[in-house]
Amino acid sequence: MPELINANPTIYTPSKSSHRIETKDEVNEDIEDIIDSQEVFDLIRSISDPEHPLTLEQLNVTQLEHVTVDDANNHVFIEFTPTIPHCSMATLIGLCIRVRLLRSLPERFKVDISVRKGTHQSEIAVNKQLNDKERVAAALENAHLLEVVNQCLSTAAMRGASQKIE
Repeated sequence: MPELINANPTIYTPSKSSHRIETKDEVNEDIEDIIDSQEVFDLIRSISDPEHPLTLEQLNVTQLEHVTVDDANNHVFIEFTPTIPHCSMATLIGLCIRVRLLRSLPERFKVDISVRKGTHQSEIAVNKQLNDKERVAAALENAHLLEVVNQCLSTAAMRGASQKIE
């Protein structure tokens, strides 16, 4: 087994999931839905960590307080916190978040993803990579990398489930 970058991460208790009740208008494809921070957080909270059988929420990488949605201006801003300041998986985690939102949100949204200020030694470089469309597109053309992203996203539909991922 390869050596783990963060062999003993702190595990947090996921927040209680708010249960949104879908309205008829939300199901109707002809009506534009209002997207809020809770909905975006629900999309990313159960993404699997690439290194551990835990979700990003369980590792406190993603938090509702760090998701901002401006529905009127079609903008989503997400900050995430790597588990350690030298995490080599930070770019991969950000890429997983970006792909999940690209696949889930309406195309009208511009999504900005950043490492929380002061939480990673290479935050400027990571943020530049995550918000460069050409770099993201090139990364997703790599079959192996896309397979890893898809594996991390395989749990994303759990939407806040708190159990360990097997």
